[in-house]
Amino acid sequence: MIKERHKETPAAYVVLKRDEKILLQRRFNTGYMDGKYSLPAGHVDKGETFTQCAIREAKEEIGVDLEPNNVRAAHIMHRFSGIEWGDEGYRVDAFFLVEKWSNVPEIKEHNKCDELSWFDLNSLPDDTIPYISRALYLINKKIFYSEFGWDINIEKHE
Repeated sequence: MIKERHKETPAAYVVLKRDEKILLQRRFNTGYMDGKYSLPAGHVDKGETFTQCAIREAKEEIGVDLEPNNVRAAHIMHRFSGIEWGDEGYRVDAFFLVEKWSNVPEIKEHNKCDELSWFDLNSLPDDTIPYISRALYLINKKIFYSEFGWDINIEKHE
């Protein structure tokens, strides 16, 4: 009997860092974690690399231009988010640290974001999405890999 493998949804996250502060956006009207802070991010399109996705999402969401050599992989998170959005809930999230970019960050998707603010990396808002807080903490500690959400009983979903 051939066991079916689960399928992960890949996503790229952009961590813009200036001094010891990072840029977070507050989600709005998305249907997922609205009112909570997150990073500019998005799902990797078919045929696209994680880096290409990060560059595209930074431009689409906050209007900044990134050069590939300034986009540095900082953390990989293998995450189980529970069954949502019609998929199996398995995620591979790639977080990219960026300390050099062009243009001033601004909200470009007003229908999905209602605030864009800089926060001290060691003092994130309480209403930051939990896995985002965890990834940022680990990036700050220079820990490259983590797993999140696997404490949920997933046997019933396989």
